[in-house]
Amino acid sequence: MRNLLLSLLVMFGASTTVVAEDVSAYLTGEYMDAKSARKKLKSVGYQILATYKSVDDGQTIVFTNKTLKAQGAMEGRAHAAVLRLFVDDREKAISITNPVYFGRAFMQDDYNKNVFNAELEKLSGVFQDLVGSKDKLDADDIAGFHFMMAMPYYEDADELSTGSNSDLIAKVTANADKVIFELKLSPKSTLIGYALGDATKKFVTTIGRANAAVLPYTISIEDGKATALAAKYYLAISYPLLTMGEFMTISDVPGAILDDLEKPFK
Repeated sequence: MRNLLLSLLVMFGASTTVVAEDVSAYLTGEYMDAKSARKKLKSVGYQILATYKSVDDGQTIVFTNKTLKAQGAMEGRAHAAVLRLFVDDREKAISITNPVYFGRAFMQDDYNKNVFNAELEKLSGVFQDLVGSKDKLDADDIAGFHFMMAMPYYEDADELSTGSNSDLIAKVTANADKVIFELKLSPKSTLIGYALGDATKKFVTTIGRANAAVLPYTISIEDGKATALAAKYYLAISYPLLTMGEFMTISDVPGAILDDLEKPFK
């Protein structure tokens, strides 16, 4: 019962009214080190793909399981295959990507609430006293989200290169120091975690280290195309409280991200 109540609070942003149906982007909790967090994730069946230094004094743990991989194996849904847990060793807190929020965002019309609610319950059961973050959106707005008029939607992904899947994967993985993880989802679909350049990734400290789980960036290789979520979409969905003024402080970042992601294919 406790976990069910917690799940409802997280889904609806701990609101006093259910009408708003706000969904928090992150689940925040009591600090633990990365080793302890990985142990908890493994205890409920998650596979750890990587532990990545996303910011100074902070690490992002990328994890998945059979259920998430099956969702990500659907056409155009690779980014839903992983969840992330950010361990902030400086601010002494943890933050987990809410599977309900990012499931709605990345699965679009294929979103199965039972699947992602179950992942939420699993996480809230093993990490005690999780609280929904202030970063949130109305449930009905998540799938169709874009930052503002003329900004990209989920489906407006950046095409990085074309070719056979094997050739595209080989080009990315040749940059071994940049590949954070490689996750094969199906015979025709692979998701790769890719490290942005040190200068590019500094945007996290500018607009909020609490959401550093935004890194590493991911590249989807599917049916002969290498794509990545448009940065103006991905940053905005990951920072739903971002204002226009704050966005302008990182206005050069989306272009820098695209440049970084295109490099291995040149």
